[in-house]
Amino acid sequence: MVTTNIFPHTKPFFIPEEVPQIASPRGRLLIASCRSGTYLSRIIVERYRELLAEADSKGEVLYLEDIDFQFSDSETCVRLDAHVGGYDVFLVQSLFDPISERSVDQNYMAFLIAVRTLREHGARHVTAVLPYLAYSRQDKPTTFMREPTTAKLMADLSIEAGIDRLLTWDPHHSQVRGFYGNIPVAMLESITLFLEAFRRFQNRDDVITVAPDAGASKFVTLFGRALGLRSAIASKFRPRPEQAEITEIIGDFSGKRIAIVLDDMISSGGTMKALIEKLVEEKGIQEVYVGVSHNLCMEVARDRLAALHETHNLREVVITNSIEQTPSFEELSFVTVKSLSDTLSRTINRVHYNQSVSELFYKGDPKK
Repeated sequence: MVTTNIFPHTKPFFIPEEVPQIASPRGRLLIASCRSGTYLSRIIVERYRELLAEADSKGEVLYLEDIDFQFSDSETCVRLDAHVGGYDVFLVQSLFDPISERSVDQNYMAFLIAVRTLREHGARHVTAVLPYLAYSRQDKPTTFMREPTTAKLMADLSIEAGIDRLLTWDPHHSQVRGFYGNIPVAMLESITLFLEAFRRFQNRDDVITVAPDAGASKFVTLFGRALGLRSAIASKFRPRPEQAEITEIIGDFSGKRIAIVLDDMISSGGTMKALIEKLVEEKGIQEVYVGVSHNLCMEVARDRLAALHETHNLREVVITNSIEQTPSFEELSFVTVKSLSDTLSRTINRVHYNQSVSELFYKGDPKK
């Protein structure tokens, strides 16, 4: 969990709920979840209560889980077991849920109906907590293809349903923020987590950080500078959807034997497979470490990672539980799952008290 203050200008503050005279102006706190969000909401509430206890606070958290269900004709319905009028509600939903058979579209519909239900029954605020923001990859049409900007559509639907804020973890592209108009959007950065996970490589001359494509280059460069490491970038081409080819890797690999690859997600694992094979076979890399914000738990990706571990020097894959991980991934000895419960609970706390969220995360050396 991201609890260590590894740089002096990151401030993992937690503001305890105390006596009524310093209660939040946003109303009493309520954390709720749809069925696919219950795994995350439970660990968030557990961690939030632990932090309250550590702060010797008398605060409390109202918690409602599994508020959606389906009728026999497959229609979704949401019912609330408690009065929510005047509450500051944080609605947790896992839009991609590999553990259940519920689809992204079904989970999105449950989320939208839940937001409307909370609004119609008097919630003062509804903040969407969507760690994995489905459809964010559809932030623009594919070049020369007649496609919609579906990420904008989902933002419109969420706003119309009644959200007044969005919390999400490392979405595919930051431009989705603009789709939400005047709605505050907190895109929680993963750099603090990965700095903690790979800090043991700081200032080593034999280590290089690698961006798998141009979209990840700025993030990987910032990560590399924070740890005193050189960076490289791969040139990626997609001949077909879900397939990737690495045409070249740009960077100085002289004396480099270890590579740290960072990306926002693993889907089929095709990009990671092509990149790691090229790093090992053409650049002479002897150890590869991977950090990924979202793992979609596809079996083809599991098989590819397992093969890379056996044949191409893949030593460790660090992922998060933004999506609940399947047993087949958790049983891989080289996979480390980092919990977001601390990060999300602290973020909820700071939003609840109208405090800065950015102070929880590494923002770069202010002297540079």
